[in-house]
Amino acid sequence: MKNILLISQYFYPENFRVNDMACEWARRGYRVTVLTGIPNYPAGRYFEGYDRKHRTRETWNGVDIIRIPLTARGSSTGRLMNAAGLAANYLSFVISGWKWVKSKEAASLHADLVFTFEVSPMTQALIGVWYAKKYRIPHFLYIQDLWPENVELVTGIHHPLLIRPIDHMVDYIYKHADQIFVTGKSFVDAVTHRSVPVDSGKVHYWPQYAETFYRPLDKAAVIERQMASEIPDDGAFKIIFTGNIGFAQGLDILPGTAALLKQSGKQKDVRFVIVGSGRYRDELVKKIVDHRVQDMFLLIPAQDARRIPALLAVCDVAYISCSDPQTIPAKVQSCMACGKCILASAGKETGDIIRAAQCGICCDFADEKGLADAVLRLMDKREQISVMGQNARNYYMEHFEKSRRMDEMDGYFKENRTHA
Repeated sequence: MKNILLISQYFYPENFRVNDMACEWARRGYRVTVLTGIPNYPAGRYFEGYDRKHRTRETWNGVDIIRIPLTARGSSTGRLMNAAGLAANYLSFVISGWKWVKSKEAASLHADLVFTFEVSPMTQALIGVWYAKKYRIPHFLYIQDLWPENVELVTGIHHPLLIRPIDHMVDYIYKHADQIFVTGKSFVDAVTHRSVPVDSGKVHYWPQYAETFYRPLDKAAVIERQMASEIPDDGAFKIIFTGNIGFAQGLDILPGTAALLKQSGKQKDVRFVIVGSGRYRDELVKKIVDHRVQDMFLLIPAQDARRIPALLAVCDVAYISCSDPQTIPAKVQSCMACGKCILASAGKETGDIIRAAQCGICCDFADEKGLADAVLRLMDKREQISVMGQNARNYYMEHFEKSRRMDEMDGYFKENRTHA
Protein backbone atom coordinates (compact mmCIF):
# COMPACT_ATOMS: atom_id res chain seq x y z
CA MET A 1 0.00 0.00 0.00
CA LYS A 2 1.44 3.36 -1.02
CA ASN A 3 1.66 6.01 1.68
CA ILE A 4 0.90 9.51 0.36
CA LEU A 5 1.87 12.72 2.13
CA LEU A 6 -0.55 15.30 0.73
CA ILE A 7 0.48 18.91 1.30
CA SER A 8 -2.17 21.57 0.95
CA GLN A 9 -2.43 24.83 2.88
CA TYR A 10 -6.22 24.46 2.54
CA PHE A 11 -8.15 21.37 3.57
CA TYR A 12 -11.41 20.27 5.19
CA PRO A 13 -13.45 22.00 6.57
CA GLU A 14 -12.30 24.53 3.98
CA ASN A 15 -14.02 23.76 0.68
CA PHE A 16 -11.47 22.75 -1.94
CA ARG A 17 -11.41 19.84 -4.40
CA VAL A 18 -8.32 18.44 -2.69
CA ASN A 19 -10.68 17.17 0.03
CA ASP A 20 -12.34 14.79 -2.41
CA MET A 21 -9.01 13.73 -3.92
CA ALA A 22 -7.71 12.72 -0.50
CA CYS A 23 -10.86 10.76 0.31
CA GLU A 24 -10.80 9.02 -3.07
CA TRP A 25 -7.21 7.91 -2.56
CA ALA A 26 -8.15 6.57 0.88
CA ARG A 27 -11.06 4.65 -0.71
CA ARG A 28 -8.64 3.22 -3.27
CA GLY A 29 -6.48 1.75 -0.53
CA TYR A 30 -3.78 4.39 -0.14
CA ARG A 31 -2.74 5.58 3.27
CA VAL A 32 -3.20 9.35 3.12
CA THR A 33 -1.74 11.90 5.52
CA VAL A 34 -2.55 15.56 4.93
CA LEU A 35 -0.27 18.33 6.13
CA THR A 36 -2.33 21.51 6.24
CA GLY A 37 -2.95 24.71 8.20
CA ILE A 38 -5.58 25.94 10.62
CA PRO A 39 -8.76 26.47 8.57
CA ASN A 40 -9.50 30.17 7.97
CA TYR A 41 -10.51 30.49 4.29
CA PRO A 42 -12.36 32.48 3.01
CA ALA A 43 -13.48 34.52 6.05
CA GLY A 44 -9.89 35.21 7.12
CA ARG A 45 -10.36 34.03 10.72
CA TYR A 46 -9.99 30.59 12.30
CA PHE A 47 -13.00 28.31 12.02
CA GLU A 48 -14.85 27.68 15.25
CA GLY A 49 -13.22 24.89 17.26
CA TYR A 50 -9.85 25.24 15.54
CA ASP A 51 -6.76 27.10 16.72
CA ARG A 52 -3.08 26.48 17.43
CA LYS A 53 -3.90 24.15 20.33
CA HIS A 54 -7.17 22.46 19.42
CA ARG A 55 -7.87 19.86 16.71
CA THR A 56 -4.32 19.93 15.40
CA ARG A 57 -4.54 16.17 14.76
CA GLU A 58 -7.67 14.43 13.51
CA THR A 59 -8.92 11.73 11.16
CA TRP A 60 -11.64 12.48 8.62
CA ASN A 61 -13.10 9.93 6.18
CA GLY A 62 -10.06 7.69 6.58
CA VAL A 63 -7.61 10.55 6.03
CA ASP A 64 -5.12 11.52 8.76
CA ILE A 65 -4.81 15.29 9.14
CA ILE A 66 -1.88 17.17 10.65
CA ARG A 67 -2.53 20.89 11.15
CA ILE A 68 0.48 23.13 11.60
CA PRO A 69 0.34 26.76 12.82
CA LEU A 70 -0.27 29.62 10.43
CA THR A 71 -1.43 33.23 10.68
CA ALA A 72 -5.02 33.75 9.56
CA ARG A 73 -5.46 35.62 6.28
CA GLY A 74 -7.40 38.52 7.81
CA SER A 75 -10.43 40.20 6.26
CA SER A 76 -9.15 43.57 5.05
CA THR A 77 -10.55 44.75 1.71
CA GLY A 78 -7.78 47.32 1.16
CA ARG A 79 -5.33 46.11 -1.48
CA LEU A 80 -2.17 46.84 0.54
CA MET A 81 -3.58 45.46 3.81
CA ASN A 82 -4.88 42.46 1.89
CA ALA A 83 -1.42 41.83 0.44
CA ALA A 84 0.19 42.12 3.88
CA GLY A 85 -2.31 39.69 5.38
CA LEU A 86 -1.77 37.15 2.64
CA ALA A 87 2.03 37.46 2.93
CA ALA A 88 1.86 36.71 6.66
CA ASN A 89 -0.49 33.81 6.01
CA TYR A 90 1.70 32.29 3.29
CA LEU A 91 5.04 32.71 5.09
CA SER A 92 3.79 31.42 8.44
CA PHE A 93 2.68 28.15 6.84
CA VAL A 94 6.05 27.65 5.15
CA ILE A 95 7.98 28.37 8.35
CA SER A 96 5.81 25.90 10.27
CA GLY A 97 6.27 23.38 7.46
CA TRP A 98 10.05 23.75 7.53
CA LYS A 99 10.04 23.01 11.27
CA TRP A 100 7.69 20.06 10.78
CA VAL A 101 9.91 18.43 8.12
CA LYS A 102 12.68 18.29 10.74
CA SER A 103 10.38 16.79 13.40
CA LYS A 104 10.16 13.22 14.69
CA GLU A 105 6.57 13.07 13.45
CA ALA A 106 7.74 13.70 9.89
CA ALA A 107 10.46 11.06 10.20
CA SER A 108 7.99 8.46 11.47
CA LEU A 109 5.55 8.99 8.60
CA HIS A 110 7.49 6.88 6.06
CA ALA A 111 5.69 8.39 3.06
CA ASP A 112 6.28 6.82 -0.37
CA LEU A 113 5.56 10.05 -2.25
CA VAL A 114 4.64 13.68 -1.66
CA PHE A 115 1.74 15.28 -3.52
CA THR A 116 1.46 19.08 -3.27
CA PHE A 117 -1.92 20.57 -4.20
CA GLU A 118 -1.07 24.12 -5.21
CA VAL A 119 -3.81 26.67 -5.13
CA SER A 120 -2.02 29.92 -4.26
CA PRO A 121 0.36 30.15 -2.54
CA MET A 122 3.10 28.39 -4.47
CA THR A 123 5.23 28.75 -1.34
CA GLN A 124 3.56 25.69 0.19
CA ALA A 125 5.32 23.54 -2.44
CA LEU A 126 8.62 24.29 -0.70
CA ILE A 127 7.52 21.97 2.11
CA GLY A 128 6.99 19.19 -0.41
CA VAL A 129 10.42 19.81 -1.92
CA TRP A 130 12.12 19.71 1.49
CA TYR A 131 10.38 16.52 2.60
CA ALA A 132 10.98 14.72 -0.71
CA LYS A 133 14.68 15.64 -0.72
CA LYS A 134 15.18 14.65 2.91
CA TYR A 135 13.56 11.23 2.54
CA ARG A 136 14.48 10.59 -1.12
CA ILE A 137 10.96 10.08 -2.43
CA PRO A 138 9.14 11.48 -5.50
CA HIS A 139 7.45 14.87 -5.35
CA PHE A 140 4.29 15.40 -7.40
CA LEU A 141 3.18 19.01 -7.87
CA TYR A 142 -0.36 19.90 -8.99
CA ILE A 143 -0.58 23.55 -10.12
CA GLN A 144 -3.85 25.48 -10.03
CA ASP A 145 -2.33 28.99 -9.98
CA LEU A 146 0.78 30.15 -11.84
CA TRP A 147 3.32 32.18 -9.89
CA PRO A 148 4.50 34.93 -10.03
CA GLU A 149 1.66 35.80 -12.42
CA ASN A 150 -1.02 35.25 -9.79
CA VAL A 151 0.85 37.37 -7.23
CA GLU A 152 0.97 40.31 -9.62
CA LEU A 153 -2.69 39.89 -10.51
CA VAL A 154 -4.00 39.72 -6.95
CA THR A 155 -1.71 42.27 -5.28
CA GLY A 156 -1.12 44.66 -8.15
CA ILE A 157 2.58 44.62 -7.28
CA HIS A 158 4.99 44.29 -10.23
CA HIS A 159 8.26 45.57 -8.81
CA PRO A 160 11.28 43.39 -9.69
CA LEU A 161 12.48 43.42 -6.07
CA LEU A 162 9.43 41.31 -5.22
CA ILE A 163 8.90 39.38 -8.45
CA ARG A 164 12.48 38.20 -9.08
CA PRO A 165 12.82 36.32 -5.76
CA ILE A 166 9.46 34.65 -6.42
CA ASP A 167 10.66 33.66 -9.89
CA HIS A 168 13.79 32.09 -8.38
CA MET A 169 11.66 30.22 -5.84
CA VAL A 170 9.40 28.87 -8.59
CA ASP A 171 12.43 27.73 -10.62
CA TYR A 172 13.71 25.88 -7.54
CA ILE A 173 10.33 24.19 -6.96
CA TYR A 174 9.94 23.11 -10.59
CA LYS A 175 13.49 21.76 -10.69
CA HIS A 176 12.86 19.56 -7.66
CA ALA A 177 9.43 18.25 -8.71
CA ASP A 178 9.50 14.81 -10.28
CA GLN A 179 6.14 15.25 -11.97
CA ILE A 180 4.21 18.48 -12.55
CA PHE A 181 0.48 18.48 -13.30
CA VAL A 182 -1.42 21.52 -14.55
CA THR A 183 -5.14 22.32 -14.85
CA GLY A 184 -4.97 24.22 -18.15
CA LYS A 185 -3.33 23.44 -21.48
CA SER A 186 -1.73 26.89 -21.66
CA PHE A 187 -0.08 26.15 -18.30
CA VAL A 188 2.07 23.51 -20.00
CA ASP A 189 3.79 26.11 -22.16
CA ALA A 190 3.96 28.60 -19.29
CA VAL A 191 5.80 26.08 -17.11
CA THR A 192 8.11 24.58 -19.74
CA HIS A 193 9.12 27.84 -21.42
CA ARG A 194 10.22 29.84 -18.43
CA SER A 195 13.57 31.65 -18.44
CA VAL A 196 14.88 28.54 -16.69
CA PRO A 197 13.35 25.79 -18.90
CA VAL A 198 11.52 22.84 -17.37
CA ASP A 199 11.72 19.37 -18.92
CA SER A 200 8.48 19.01 -20.89
CA GLY A 201 8.49 15.28 -20.22
CA LYS A 202 7.52 15.81 -16.61
CA VAL A 203 4.76 18.39 -17.23
CA HIS A 204 1.27 16.97 -17.78
CA TYR A 205 -2.18 18.41 -18.46
CA TRP A 206 -4.45 16.95 -15.79
CA PRO A 207 -7.71 18.93 -15.63
CA GLN A 208 -9.87 19.15 -12.56
CA TYR A 209 -12.93 16.98 -12.07
CA ALA A 210 -16.08 17.61 -10.04
CA GLU A 211 -17.19 15.61 -7.03
CA THR A 212 -19.86 13.01 -7.84
CA PHE A 213 -22.60 14.95 -6.04
CA TYR A 214 -22.37 17.53 -8.81
CA ARG A 215 -25.01 16.16 -11.19
CA PRO A 216 -28.09 17.41 -13.02
CA LEU A 217 -31.22 17.76 -10.88
CA ASP A 218 -34.78 18.18 -12.09
CA LYS A 219 -35.93 21.78 -11.53
CA ALA A 220 -39.55 20.84 -10.83
CA ALA A 221 -38.51 18.25 -8.24
CA VAL A 222 -36.16 20.70 -6.54
CA ILE A 223 -38.96 23.29 -6.30
CA GLU A 224 -41.52 20.75 -5.07
CA ARG A 225 -39.18 19.50 -2.33
CA GLN A 226 -38.17 23.07 -1.43
CA MET A 227 -34.50 22.16 -1.83
CA ALA A 228 -33.66 25.70 -2.94
CA SER A 229 -36.33 27.73 -1.15
CA GLU A 230 -34.07 30.81 -0.92
CA ILE A 231 -34.55 31.40 -4.65
CA PRO A 232 -38.12 32.35 -5.60
CA ASP A 233 -39.80 30.76 -8.63
CA ASP A 234 -40.89 34.13 -10.00
CA GLY A 235 -40.19 33.78 -13.71
CA ALA A 236 -37.10 36.00 -13.71
CA PHE A 237 -34.12 34.98 -15.82
CA LYS A 238 -31.73 33.87 -13.09
CA ILE A 239 -27.96 33.99 -13.43
CA ILE A 240 -26.23 32.26 -10.51
CA PHE A 241 -22.70 32.61 -9.20
CA THR A 242 -21.50 30.30 -6.42
CA GLY A 243 -18.21 30.44 -4.55
CA ASN A 244 -15.71 32.78 -3.00
CA ILE A 245 -16.38 36.50 -3.45
CA GLY A 246 -12.83 37.78 -3.68
CA PHE A 247 -10.72 40.15 -5.74
CA ALA A 248 -9.71 37.52 -8.32
CA GLN A 249 -13.33 36.65 -9.13
CA GLY A 250 -13.95 40.13 -10.54
CA LEU A 251 -17.62 40.30 -9.56
CA ASP A 252 -17.53 44.09 -9.60
CA ILE A 253 -18.53 43.79 -13.27
CA LEU A 254 -22.03 42.64 -12.31
CA PRO A 255 -23.53 45.88 -10.89
CA GLY A 256 -22.46 47.78 -14.02
CA THR A 257 -23.85 45.01 -16.22
CA ALA A 258 -27.12 45.12 -14.29
CA ALA A 259 -27.29 48.89 -14.80
CA LEU A 260 -26.94 48.42 -18.56
CA LEU A 261 -29.70 45.82 -18.54
CA LYS A 262 -31.84 48.22 -16.54
CA GLN A 263 -31.36 50.86 -19.22
CA SER A 264 -32.64 48.33 -21.76
CA GLY A 265 -35.80 47.87 -19.70
CA LYS A 266 -34.94 44.33 -18.58
CA GLN A 267 -34.48 45.02 -14.86
CA LYS A 268 -37.65 43.12 -13.89
CA ASP A 269 -36.72 40.15 -16.03
CA VAL A 270 -33.18 39.47 -14.78
CA ARG A 271 -31.92 38.39 -11.37
CA PHE A 272 -28.28 37.84 -10.38
CA VAL A 273 -28.11 35.22 -7.62
CA ILE A 274 -24.84 35.41 -5.68
CA VAL A 275 -24.15 32.49 -3.33
CA GLY A 276 -21.01 32.82 -1.24
CA SER A 277 -18.86 34.90 1.04
CA GLY A 278 -15.43 36.49 0.94
CA ARG A 279 -13.44 39.61 1.60
CA TYR A 280 -14.93 41.47 -1.40
CA ARG A 281 -18.59 40.84 -0.49
CA ASP A 282 -19.13 44.15 1.35
CA GLU A 283 -17.60 46.11 -1.52
CA LEU A 284 -19.83 44.26 -3.98
CA VAL A 285 -22.91 45.18 -1.95
CA LYS A 286 -21.78 48.81 -1.96
CA LYS A 287 -21.42 48.80 -5.75
CA ILE A 288 -24.87 47.26 -6.12
CA VAL A 289 -26.34 50.10 -4.06
CA ASP A 290 -24.29 52.74 -5.90
CA HIS A 291 -25.66 51.51 -9.24
CA ARG A 292 -29.20 51.36 -7.80
CA VAL A 293 -29.76 47.79 -8.94
CA GLN A 294 -30.63 46.17 -5.60
CA ASP A 295 -33.83 44.77 -7.12
CA MET A 296 -31.75 42.77 -9.61
CA PHE A 297 -29.64 40.92 -7.02
CA LEU A 298 -30.28 38.15 -4.53
CA LEU A 299 -27.40 37.50 -2.14
CA ILE A 300 -27.30 34.19 -0.29
CA PRO A 301 -24.67 33.23 2.32
CA ALA A 302 -22.09 30.54 1.53
CA GLN A 303 -23.61 27.06 1.42
CA ASP A 304 -22.39 23.52 1.84
CA ALA A 305 -21.09 22.35 -1.54
CA ARG A 306 -23.66 19.54 -1.64
CA ARG A 307 -26.45 22.12 -1.84
CA ILE A 308 -25.04 23.79 -4.93
CA PRO A 309 -26.58 21.40 -7.53
CA ALA A 310 -30.08 22.22 -6.22
CA LEU A 311 -29.42 25.96 -6.32
CA LEU A 312 -28.08 25.64 -9.87
CA ALA A 313 -31.12 23.63 -10.92
CA VAL A 314 -33.60 26.44 -10.20
CA CYS A 315 -31.55 29.04 -12.11
CA ASP A 316 -31.28 29.44 -15.86
CA VAL A 317 -27.52 29.81 -16.35
CA ALA A 318 -24.38 29.61 -14.23
CA TYR A 319 -22.02 32.58 -14.16
CA ILE A 320 -18.25 32.16 -14.01
CA SER A 321 -15.77 35.01 -13.72
CA CYS A 322 -12.00 34.91 -13.43
CA SER A 323 -9.47 37.71 -13.80
CA ASP A 324 -6.58 35.36 -14.66
CA PRO A 325 -6.74 34.69 -18.43
CA GLN A 326 -5.00 31.32 -18.12
CA THR A 327 -6.72 29.90 -15.04
CA ILE A 328 -9.72 27.58 -15.38
CA PRO A 329 -11.84 28.02 -12.21
CA ALA A 330 -12.84 24.75 -10.55
CA LYS A 331 -16.49 25.74 -10.84
CA VAL A 332 -16.28 25.25 -14.62
CA GLN A 333 -16.25 21.50 -14.07
CA SER A 334 -18.84 21.73 -11.27
CA CYS A 335 -21.33 23.61 -13.46
CA MET A 336 -20.73 21.37 -16.47
CA ALA A 337 -21.23 18.26 -14.35
CA CYS A 338 -24.60 19.70 -13.28
CA GLY A 339 -25.58 20.21 -16.90
CA LYS A 340 -25.77 23.99 -16.75
CA CYS A 341 -25.45 26.47 -19.57
CA ILE A 342 -22.52 28.75 -18.69
CA LEU A 343 -22.19 32.51 -19.01
CA ALA A 344 -18.59 33.53 -18.42
CA SER A 345 -16.47 36.64 -18.15
CA ALA A 346 -13.05 35.06 -18.40
CA GLY A 347 -9.95 34.41 -20.47
CA LYS A 348 -9.04 32.16 -23.36
CA GLU A 349 -8.67 28.90 -21.44
CA THR A 350 -12.20 29.02 -20.02
CA GLY A 351 -13.60 30.37 -23.28
CA ASP A 352 -12.01 27.55 -25.29
CA ILE A 353 -13.76 24.93 -23.15
CA ILE A 354 -17.14 26.64 -23.39
CA ARG A 355 -16.83 26.99 -27.17
CA ALA A 356 -15.61 23.42 -27.64
CA ALA A 357 -18.49 22.09 -25.55
CA GLN A 358 -21.03 24.47 -27.14
CA CYS A 359 -22.41 25.04 -23.68
CA GLY A 360 -22.72 28.80 -23.33
CA ILE A 361 -21.15 32.18 -23.99
CA CYS A 362 -17.81 33.57 -22.83
CA CYS A 363 -17.05 37.27 -23.15
CA ASP A 364 -13.92 39.21 -22.27
CA PHE A 365 -13.16 39.72 -18.61
CA ALA A 366 -14.45 43.03 -17.17
CA ASP A 367 -16.45 43.82 -20.34
CA GLU A 368 -19.75 45.06 -18.89
CA LYS A 369 -21.36 45.77 -22.25
CA GLY A 370 -20.23 42.44 -23.67
CA LEU A 371 -21.68 40.65 -20.67
CA ALA A 372 -24.97 42.56 -20.85
CA ASP A 373 -25.27 41.71 -24.56
CA ALA A 374 -24.56 38.05 -23.77
CA VAL A 375 -27.35 38.03 -21.16
CA LEU A 376 -29.82 39.43 -23.69
CA ARG A 377 -28.75 36.88 -26.30
CA LEU A 378 -29.33 34.01 -23.88
CA MET A 379 -32.70 35.42 -22.84
CA ASP A 380 -33.73 35.43 -26.50
CA LYS A 381 -32.66 31.78 -26.84
CA ARG A 382 -34.21 30.21 -23.76
CA GLU A 383 -35.28 27.14 -25.71
CA GLN A 384 -31.60 26.46 -26.51
CA ILE A 385 -30.38 26.75 -22.93
CA SER A 386 -31.37 23.19 -22.04
CA VAL A 387 -29.52 21.93 -25.12
CA MET A 388 -26.39 23.84 -24.07
CA GLY A 389 -26.77 22.38 -20.58
CA GLN A 390 -26.87 18.85 -21.99
CA ASN A 391 -23.83 19.68 -24.12
CA ALA A 392 -22.04 20.76 -20.94
CA ARG A 393 -22.84 17.46 -19.21
CA ASN A 394 -21.77 15.39 -22.22
CA TYR A 395 -18.47 17.26 -22.54
CA TYR A 396 -17.82 16.89 -18.83
CA MET A 397 -18.33 13.12 -18.92
CA GLU A 398 -16.00 12.77 -21.90
CA HIS A 399 -13.17 15.04 -20.74
CA PHE A 400 -13.30 15.61 -16.97
CA GLU A 401 -15.14 12.74 -15.30
CA LYS A 402 -13.68 11.83 -11.92
CA SER A 403 -12.92 8.10 -12.23
CA ARG A 404 -11.02 8.63 -15.48
CA ARG A 405 -8.89 11.39 -14.00
CA MET A 406 -8.09 9.45 -10.84
CA ASP A 407 -7.30 6.26 -12.77
CA GLU A 408 -4.84 8.29 -14.82
CA MET A 409 -3.17 9.60 -11.65
CA ASP A 410 -2.93 6.04 -10.33
CA GLY A 411 -0.89 5.25 -13.42
CA TYR A 412 1.56 8.06 -12.66
CA PHE A 413 1.88 6.84 -9.08
CA LYS A 414 2.79 3.34 -10.27
CA GLU A 415 5.42 4.73 -12.64
CA ASN A 416 7.17 6.63 -9.84
CA ARG A 417 7.88 4.04 -7.18
CA THR A 418 11.33 5.37 -6.45
CA HIS A 419 12.89 8.81 -6.43
CA ALA A 420 14.10 9.89 -9.87
